[in-house]
Amino acid sequence: QVQLVESGGGLVQAGGSLRLSCAASGSIFSINDMRWYRQAPGKQREFVARITSDGRAFYEDSVTGRFTISSDNAKSTVYLQMNSLKPEDTAVYYCAAYGLKNYWGQGTQVTVSS
Repeated sequence: QVQLVESGGGLVQAGGSLRLSCAASGSIFSINDMRWYRQAPGKQREFVARITSDGRAFYEDSVTGRFTISSDNAKSTVYLQMNSLKPEDTAVYYCAAYGLKNYWGQGTQVTVSS
């Protein structure tokens, strides 16, 4: 089992920044990559960013150049630095661990006001 706890969400004005954190615990040896997803009200959950075990990062087109995913293996924590935030980035952001099984965090709310 892997447990994921997100933090760092909140309310920010358009153009501002937030950094989300996702702390993993448990059977972290089974994780191949870590991902961030988001779900806006009335919409399906969508992929945001992914980081592999060897540090390669991938992004959804609308966040490329604004968001950065990183990891601190010593802390078993993945981060999502979000800059130049837009109202359309408003969503619940979920951390996910992909491996032998997939695990999800409880989500953290990000609200960007115009």
